[in-house]
Amino acid sequence: MTFTTRFAPSPTGPLHLGHAYSALLAHDMAVAAGGRFLLRIEDIDQSRSRTAWEAQIYDDLHWLGLTWPQPVMRQSERLPRYRAALDRLTALGLTYPCRCNRADIEAAAGAPQEGVPQFGPDGRIYPGTCRSRLPGQAKERDVIRLNMEKAVQTAELRSFNETGPAFEGTHQLDPEQLISTVGDIILVRRNMGSSYHLSVVADDADQGITHAVRGADLFEATQIHVLLQSLLGLPTPVYHHHRLIRDAQGKRLAKRDDARAIAKYRAEGATPQDIRGLVGLPASSG
Repeated sequence: MTFTTRFAPSPTGPLHLGHAYSALLAHDMAVAAGGRFLLRIEDIDQSRSRTAWEAQIYDDLHWLGLTWPQPVMRQSERLPRYRAALDRLTALGLTYPCRCNRADIEAAAGAPQEGVPQFGPDGRIYPGTCRSRLPGQAKERDVIRLNMEKAVQTAELRSFNETGPAFEGTHQLDPEQLISTVGDIILVRRNMGSSYHLSVVADDADQGITHAVRGADLFEATQIHVLLQSLLGLPTPVYHHHRLIRDAQGKRLAKRDDARAIAKYRAEGATPQDIRGLVGLPASSG
């Protein structure tokens, strides 16, 4: 199987140095292995995605010296694929509709108990208020959740390999941890037709991603993705969670941090090699 990496930005703001590092690292790893580097546009959130930002993504990445096969995968064009994945999970009896909003979940969670986690990789851990509802009872404004307790009983729990320096090694899924520190994740968000977790496992499988390169902040979510891969009969790639690029105060960069936007560095006369130096990558031989 061809060594294949990807960079998967959302067109909701300007790419910054952290994006540059992730894209360049994924590209360099693919080149070193004689493999492929792919681009994916994660525009499932149509309320925030903008065509101008998508065009800027292509422009910035080309300026950095990156190329990729066409056509580019775009999540907004793949809703039937995500629905098929959801239908498979529903057929296994693992999904239910949830009408709770954020305030409802906070109220139901009650006062935090010492030593009991309140938040996991999908946000606040859901207390299970709607768990008894059936798929046929779904309303238009409901989200769709995964019943984690049933899921870990159904899945063949896999391990996954990690090559990133902070988490390097083989990691085995832990059913108790999935139930207590992850909980009933959202598979379909309101007005989106999917969620990041459901989309990313379908997309990585369909693009033949063998090595998923992404930030260390997503490491805890990997157990969700490997569980879904098992339930959906999809392959599990090797993961590489890289360090995050931070500002002078140690805060991770965000899209609202325009001062670190690639376009701003370009406008000020920086070169692609300058960007490589800023994020700690060796100069390109190309």
